[in-house]
Amino acid sequence: MVGLKYMDSVYIETSVVSYLQQRTSSHLVTAAHQLLTQKWWDTERFNYDLVVSQYVIDEISAGDPDLAAERIRFLDGIPILSNAPEIIQIAERILSRAILPANAQVDALHIAAVVHHRVNYLLTWNCRHIANARILPRIHEFLMEAGIPIPIICTPEELLGDDS
Repeated sequence: MVGLKYMDSVYIETSVVSYLQQRTSSHLVTAAHQLLTQKWWDTERFNYDLVVSQYVIDEISAGDPDLAAERIRFLDGIPILSNAPEIIQIAERILSRAILPANAQVDALHIAAVVHHRVNYLLTWNCRHIANARILPRIHEFLMEAGIPIPIICTPEELLGDDS
């Protein structure tokens, strides 16, 4: 009998899809993020069970219809997490504690979807409100107090399987 390999789950947040779809930026840091995102997508994504939420679908569907269609194609075949009232409740608690600013409602919903569904990783380039070293300790504290397992919130660079 061959044992089944358990794969960790990774939530693909909107910024990751955006970096996959955009033309290479002339801004050096952004171009590096794009390159690292493409490398992770090409080499590492197969090692994980990928998931997204309707919040990601809604965000990547906005704007130019042709570009939106390109972004949607990246997620073809990736399961969409079910919506649940608890996701909105968790997001509201994050916002009410001022862990994220009031204008970061969708970012709170991304985090809430991940924690509600017990996804192992939240993959993002949103370092303003999600993968932010000043905000992460407050998210962790909130989740610990709520008795909710803490996901690993990271960038594609941090989730690459090598040091190159």
